[in-house]
Amino acid sequence: MTTREAPELALGSMVRLVARPEITGAVVAVDTVGARTRYSVFRDGAVHQYFVEQIEEVEKVGRAVVSAAELHAGLTARLLLDENSDYLHSRNSGRVDFEPYQYRPVLKLVQSDRPRILVADDVGVGKTIEACLILKELQARKKAESVLVICPRPLVVDDKWRSELKRFDEDFVHLDSKALRFCLEETLREGVWPARYNKSILPYSLLDETLLTGTRAGSKRKFPCLDDVAGDLHFDLVIVDEAHHIRNPATKAYENVQRFVDAADAVVMLSATPIQTHNKDLFTLVSLLRDDLVIDWDDYSAMLEPNKHLYEASVAARSASDGWQRGVATALDKALGTTWGREVMTLDSRIVAVREALESDTEDARSRIRVVRHLEALNSFSDIVTRTRRRDIGEFTTRKPSAPEVDFTEAQQQVYAAVIDLGERIAATANPGMPVKFLMSMLYRQAASSITGIAPLIEDLFENRLHADEMPDDDDFALTADQVEAFRAEARAVQQMAGQLVGGPDPKADVLRQIIEDKSAETNNKVLVFTTFRHTIEYLESRCREWGIRVAVMHGGVPDHERKEVRRRFKLDRSDSLAIDVMLCSEVGTEGLDYQFCNTLVNYDIPWNPMRIEQRIGRIDRRGQQSETVAIINILTRGTIEAEIYWRCLSRIGVFNHALGGSEQILGELASAVVDIATNLAMSPAERSAALRQFSDNQIARIEEEEGLEDQQAELLGYAGRGFEEKLAEASSNWLESAKIADLVRRYFDMLQPGRSIALRPGRVARVPLSADVTSKIIDDLDAQAVDAHRLKRVLRRDKVVLALTTDPDLADEGDDVELLGPMHPLVRAAARASELSSPVDASLRVTSADVEPGNYAVGIYAWTRLGVRDALTFRFVSDNERIEERAAELLSLASDGAAQVTVDADRADVLDRRHAELWAEERERHHARHLGSVERRIAALETQKARRLDHIQRQQDAATHGVIAAMKAGESRAAESSFDRMLSAQIQAAGRVDITAQHLATIHLEVLAP
Repeated sequence: MTTREAPELALGSMVRLVARPEITGAVVAVDTVGARTRYSVFRDGAVHQYFVEQIEEVEKVGRAVVSAAELHAGLTARLLLDENSDYLHSRNSGRVDFEPYQYRPVLKLVQSDRPRILVADDVGVGKTIEACLILKELQARKKAESVLVICPRPLVVDDKWRSELKRFDEDFVHLDSKALRFCLEETLREGVWPARYNKSILPYSLLDETLLTGTRAGSKRKFPCLDDVAGDLHFDLVIVDEAHHIRNPATKAYENVQRFVDAADAVVMLSATPIQTHNKDLFTLVSLLRDDLVIDWDDYSAMLEPNKHLYEASVAARSASDGWQRGVATALDKALGTTWGREVMTLDSRIVAVREALESDTEDARSRIRVVRHLEALNSFSDIVTRTRRRDIGEFTTRKPSAPEVDFTEAQQQVYAAVIDLGERIAATANPGMPVKFLMSMLYRQAASSITGIAPLIEDLFENRLHADEMPDDDDFALTADQVEAFRAEARAVQQMAGQLVGGPDPKADVLRQIIEDKSAETNNKVLVFTTFRHTIEYLESRCREWGIRVAVMHGGVPDHERKEVRRRFKLDRSDSLAIDVMLCSEVGTEGLDYQFCNTLVNYDIPWNPMRIEQRIGRIDRRGQQSETVAIINILTRGTIEAEIYWRCLSRIGVFNHALGGSEQILGELASAVVDIATNLAMSPAERSAALRQFSDNQIARIEEEEGLEDQQAELLGYAGRGFEEKLAEASSNWLESAKIADLVRRYFDMLQPGRSIALRPGRVARVPLSADVTSKIIDDLDAQAVDAHRLKRVLRRDKVVLALTTDPDLADEGDDVELLGPMHPLVRAAARASELSSPVDASLRVTSADVEPGNYAVGIYAWTRLGVRDALTFRFVSDNERIEERAAELLSLASDGAAQVTVDADRADVLDRRHAELWAEERERHHARHLGSVERRIAALETQKARRLDHIQRQQDAATHGVIAAMKAGESRAAESSFDRMLSAQIQAAGRVDITAQHLATIHLEVLAP
């Protein structure tokens, strides 16, 4: 074998490996070894040595001239493939109909110095979707490889979260006790959470003492636990659903969640509880989210203090009235005079920017708007809390409540009277500890629900067999033998009377039958029937079957696998032989389950707690409801206490007409008062009616007052949402819109199968038959992507492959095989990889516009990456014309091919280069000043808060009187220290790498034509 002759390579020459041409580098040294020449080549961050036979010089080629389609595809590809892209990638990422407001928490989280947020939206606004959008956005930035969702057990049993995530092409697994124990054992052994459970859903029911400390009552065995893996446990993202479950720091649920939060880079908490600054619940959640800011109530209060002044400054700036600058300056001085203002805000670069703007041209509207935005961003809670209320976005549907009333039959009336008498006799007993109100309310409510259910209910009371979903407001009562004996004889008599009603006429059931029959005449014949009691469900199920109605039930006693099947069948079209037309639900059917495909809800009985009513109605009156109106039918029996409560109280507060405002506390007090009044035997019927009416009026006034207070506090907490659409537009890019994604994929298929264009257009599903060769090539391209493409590969490996493609989320629901092409779809990523711009290119484009003067212009496109704690890539457009420079992104995205072979000459290219250098130097100086100051303040704050947090935990550990508690606090301390150390390390590293890197992408000759 002869040695290949090769010319000598100069220092700095670009070379590549002969055997691996894709590996390139630069020559940095040359020497000889015996008779052989050896080159030192710098590549991949290190110097490698090769003999002359192994490398060859990379040929210098002229700059490519590309078409408009190639340029557009290349720019889209750059934003898709660069994990530092600062534009939103989560748009069109799931099979749901997105609303602009749902991107508010996404933007806040990705732009925050620490990605942690409490999403406190009202019921039905779409918190789950917002969490999924955050997941997809972080995933696009390579920051969501390991994700844990914590939620109530019913949402696990019913696949609520798993199903929602599947709409975003995410496959999560449920963790049961066995799988959780395996994960802890593996983490303890390997130092890392097992990869197969990197995307998991964990129910609150497993957050107990065993998970926390490894101990279990009655067992001496030590189980693997969170304390054991403190420091090794890590998640990119933790989502805590229904976070109000952890509002009490003394619970094991809170302490377990705290460990997972400490181990997470990003945290999203979801809760529908209204936010009030004076409420301890908000403090608890915020201190858990941001222990780097809030450790105790004093910290929390200090954070709030400047916000009212910042709001006043914002109002002054928005007014644009004479002297608004003085108003801003005065309010800003007050904000900076607070403790938080002095210690945290004073050196903030945004304060400097506001001061400079106030001293500049006061007639500049753009400058004034920047002041407003800086002031709103300075709000200490603006990055931590976001809340969208139903009344802020309007009603989803119009609620049409009705209340058909029936009369008892004579026999039923006698039983009801006997029930009332029984309640009075129970109240008259002197048995210590007798749960009088509980017993009376259960009997009264069951009698109003279904009088025939009284007989089995009494038996359940005797045997303590009541189910959790029948208990009022999560109470848990059990009767002693003595208590049962005190009213056994009277109860048996009532039980006998009620038993004789079985099989007899029932006017209330007849009304339900008529409702169902009337509904069957409509296209959508689905009816959701709610009742609190199992015996009512059993009774109605048997009646429905007698009437020939396809019915199913949903309550806590239905096995998990059957519940999933029941829900699936209820959603089927009526033409399907397996379809269910009527669903009978107990209270368990309300927890986190959605029935937007159903527009008729029947309350066969009325909960005395308005929150339970809202939960029921919220199952169909929520985002995604397919009907403009929803029917809420409340069947009442005249003369019952339930009917009186309905007319005198519940209907008056408006719960059946619109989504409730007000806090859980006020509505809970109302529910408690209803029980007190309904079971107060000292009141006459007239007095009871008046009391119910008066109390409801008082609560309505309190709810309105609270809503007004929250309107004010919305400004204090920074979630008023003004100008959000503008922020969303700034965070979006023309190059990531659906049309550009479709263009990119069309071009990819043009390359795969030349001459065969695919009909990928808005508002339609493109059917693309593929040959075996093309399918194989796509699979090869997918294998090269660092994204999950298992589902798509299964489709591509079929014998006959026809891909169904769309960029329309609505059309993606046409079938499981329809591929929704969003920024994170593996096919889109493969298309992006095939369209990358490898070096600067030239292009000649033409566009028609009335916004700029016609003419020929030069435009340069650069990719700027701002390096720091959070790297961020954006496109920077420069031109030899200021107006063109401002509008370049829009003009270029609309442009088509221009005159052939016309490119920017050397002189104009030099002008662009100098213009870019000038802009880059100015922005780099601003970025350095802004970022370094922020990093220094952040490090100082983190070191202070770390010391305070660890000292706080140490004092709790020293005061512990039990070894288990001391061990638990030791684990908490390790987890907290590890969390703070990660944050400090990130800041310290960022301090040494602040810069703006620039890459020249293209030089464009742009011809603008008048319309």
